Amino acid sequence: MTLTPLRLGTRGSHLALWQANHVADRLRAVVSDRPVELVLIETHGDRDQASALSAMGGFGVFTKAIQTALHERRADVAVHSLKDLPTIPEPGLELVAVPPRGPTGDAFVSHKYRRFDDLPDRAVIGTSSLRRRAQLQNRRPGLHLIDLRGNVETRLRKLAEQDLDGIILAEAGLVRLGLANQITEILNPSWMLPAVGQGAIGLECRADDAATKDLVTALLDIDTFRRVQAERAMLLTLGGGCLVPIGATSRVEDGILTLRGAVLSPDGRRRVVATHTGPAETPLAIGQELAAMLLAEGAGDLLSLSGPTV
Repeated sequence: MTLTPLRLGTRGSHLALWQANHVADRLRAVVSDRPVELVLIETHGDRDQASALSAMGGFGVFTKAIQTALHERRADVAVHSLKDLPTIPEPGLELVAVPPRGPTGDAFVSHKYRRFDDLPDRAVIGTSSLRRRAQLQNRRPGLHLIDLRGNVETRLRKLAEQDLDGIILAEAGLVRLGLANQITEILNPSWMLPAVGQGAIGLECRADDAATKDLVTALLDIDTFRRVQAERAMLLTLGGGCLVPIGATSRVEDGILTLRGAVLSPDGRRRVVATHTGPAETPLAIGQELAAMLLAEGAGDLLSLSGPTV
């Protein structure tokens, strides 16, 4: 008897395929003789490579089409870059597992300078992230920042073709694609806080598909899951999404989860930072409480400057 394949919905970029194949390999060890297949899905963010993410609304542009495939039963598991997955739950779907997290840092890539601090004023830096832009401007207000869209390989090509002084990319993507040798410097997370969920892969299933959920749960890394739960709870409580400059770092040590968050104005001139700790088994409370601390320090005023959030 031929077993029904377990279908993983994924974007078609090289990085997305690395992530999906990584998950597929791990699932094959769980499902035994059952085939595991990839279902390639084009998202709105993939179709529109010209517009800034903020111009597209930023809400689920890389995830909504994959979630639709789950609803329509064209896929059984959605494989997401977790930083792209909105914090507002999708009805009928459930974030079931997060495998062990990759590197979380933001990488400075340059063919001209050995360190970020070596950049002169008015140096031209490419990035498509409002979070990165705000933190770069907070650190170095004299830089000239330009919007840079495209997959990892496209951005690296534009670095050379446009003779840019540098670009900022996620460390995890470069490492996973075997491009770690392109990294000039990992920016210090004390001032360049990563995106919520950066470096993590989220596995989403239909809430009523108990059999698939049981299989996918085998890939769960509990410390990673708690960390991203805390980060996402902070983001959800703040009301922030892709259009708001918010960053977070987290760690779990000896059963204690430490979460640090930052909210910035879009121009980077104002910044609110706070840190909170608690038992690792209470990640949602830690995230919500940190959000309250940030709001008490004035983060609400900065969030209002970014316009409507999601």
